Amino acid sequence: MKDEDSKTFELYDLEITVESINGNCTCSMKVGDKFYLKGGKLSLPPNDDFCLYALQSTLPLLPAKQRKNHPADWMETDSKVVCPDPACQLVMQISRSTLQTFNHDDVSANEM
Repeated sequence: MKDEDSKTFELYDLEITVESINGNCTCSMKVGDKFYLKGGKLSLPPNDDFCLYALQSTLPLLPAKQRKNHPADWMETDSKVVCPDPACQLVMQISRSTLQTFNHDDVSANEM
């Protein structure tokens, strides 16, 4: 059995917010719309929605943004993502908030 401390890791909670829309957004998004990522769970504010296409453009980046990286890594300094619709020109900001500690055994079926 491994030491419990060696089985823990940290992830930032993330808030992804629409920062600007410089074109025509056909999904009725507006500046300030947002979603959250806490651990492996995505959520929206009550009674809100979020464009699937804008959301999907952020997904490949989110696991890396949740983790601490080398200070010179671009993942530490770059935090804007653009919607893939060129006519929309929607820009989102990925912001880190609370740093949470997780235990490997709580998030994986595989033993360490």
